Amino acid sequence: MGVPAHLEVEVRPPSPFRLGRGSADRTLRVQGGIATRLLTVDCAPVLARAWMRGPGLVAFRADAIDPGRLTIPVPCEETRRAGREELATAIERMRFATGVDEDMSAFHQRFRRDPLVGPIIRRRPDFRPLRRPWPWEALAQAVCGQLIEASRAATIERRIVGRWGARLGEGRGALLDTPPAALIAGRAPAELQSMDLSGGRSVALRKLAVLAAAGRCDIASPDSDARLLAISEIGPWTIRCLALFGRGDMDSLPAGDLGYIKLVGHLANLGRRATVPEVEEFYAPYEPYRGLVGSLTLAGLHRMVSDGPRLPLAA
Repeated sequence: MGVPAHLEVEVRPPSPFRLGRGSADRTLRVQGGIATRLLTVDCAPVLARAWMRGPGLVAFRADAIDPGRLTIPVPCEETRRAGREELATAIERMRFATGVDEDMSAFHQRFRRDPLVGPIIRRRPDFRPLRRPWPWEALAQAVCGQLIEASRAATIERRIVGRWGARLGEGRGALLDTPPAALIAGRAPAELQSMDLSGGRSVALRKLAVLAAAGRCDIASPDSDARLLAISEIGPWTIRCLALFGRGDMDSLPAGDLGYIKLVGHLANLGRRATVPEVEEFYAPYEPYRGLVGSLTLAGLHRMVSDGPRLPLAA
């Protein structure tokens, strides 16, 4: 039996579902109802796609890409064509990123009458946090987003992807992959800093990449958190972003996020931005879904922050 050129599966989500938006770094694109992502699986490039095939049915497809088609190659010593195992992994990672397999019924049942969350659930019963296919991507994204506005963080991410990510196609329609940990580990901090990442975070991102690439730290496991936190510039907010967006922990709340600090300041009528402990206290009743509820309220009530009066910092 020959190596398959593609693999396709159909999934019936256990809860209401629709494809979300694309990623801030533009590696995941959603156009015409089709989510598309270039993935590198064990040095093999794969084109992964997902789309709604009908009511309550989602199709996932992974196509093996000839490495020679890439306009910027996969950063591996020896690239190869994807086989069945790599195609299956690409689909599994896309299923994780989209959250298609998450059963939201227990969450909906518990909070459907909640005065804050209930109305948003009714408007957006298909909501899931937008995850990253690989834990490394979530960790790198978190480092880029520390203590700055989301728009600036997205610009930094796009610069890093555009500089070092594998590329399929040309121009604005090209698909790009996020640079793996091994590639970032080989960059000098000054190169990362030239992407507008601060000096301290450039050093931290490289240290994280060295750990992950060398296999000395399994960032997919919470057991690695203590080692990650020992690195300067890495704090609880970064680890919680990794847990929520890279591991799928629905209870992980990145309470130090500027969006939450502003939102809770409005929702709690503080007349100022909330402190991190105040954010944690506000979302405490939603355990074990604090991260999910945080993402849901931030998405459903974002205009309250963007259109409302500017709140001063907490004293």
